[in-house]
Amino acid sequence: MKFLLRAANGLDCFAHHSGRLLGWLTLAMVLIQSLVVALRYGFDGGSLALQDTVTYLHGAAFMLGLAYALQASAHVRVDVFYRTLSARGKAWVDAVGCLIFLLPLCTFIAVGGWHFAANSWAVQETSNSADGLGGVYLLKSLIPLAAVTLALQGVSQFARALNTLMQLEAESGHQMAPVAPTRSEEQPRALVREAAGEVGA
Repeated sequence: MKFLLRAANGLDCFAHHSGRLLGWLTLAMVLIQSLVVALRYGFDGGSLALQDTVTYLHGAAFMLGLAYALQASAHVRVDVFYRTLSARGKAWVDAVGCLIFLLPLCTFIAVGGWHFAANSWAVQETSNSADGLGGVYLLKSLIPLAAVTLALQGVSQFARALNTLMQLEAESGHQMAPVAPTRSEEQPRALVREAAGEVGA
């Protein structure tokens, strides 16, 4: 169980730090977008490279932020029944949901995104605009990378759910185990049996 918790803590730490980094990227995106608006309406100018930069930052914040959102429980979920379950029930839902839905979905996105990005890398894809920002293949590479980071966070969620189930199983087994009587308990019982024998005699 300690190994599961160490692995989950390590993956959670990675997702947390990546989320904080993405927060700074989001701030940079807002500032650059404000600059684009100011150039367009204040100085009747603009820059396609700056607009592409906003697109790149938005893509990075959205795709790489999936794992952080899962770690922070910020994904949209229908918990009408989930919130009424016991700790054991919630752990089972988290574990089965990760194995049946999350990890297969991440695998599908990673495989499809890998081929999509590989084709872009093969031709060194750039922006359709002459003055746009190059390196479109880098942006498309975020798709399989996002799937990998989301899968790692899913493994962390699964490890925590499995650890919860193991702890609950151990506690229930400990409570159901028969307790041997102590010497102080055995002596009164023996005296009662002897007294009952004398009365019967």
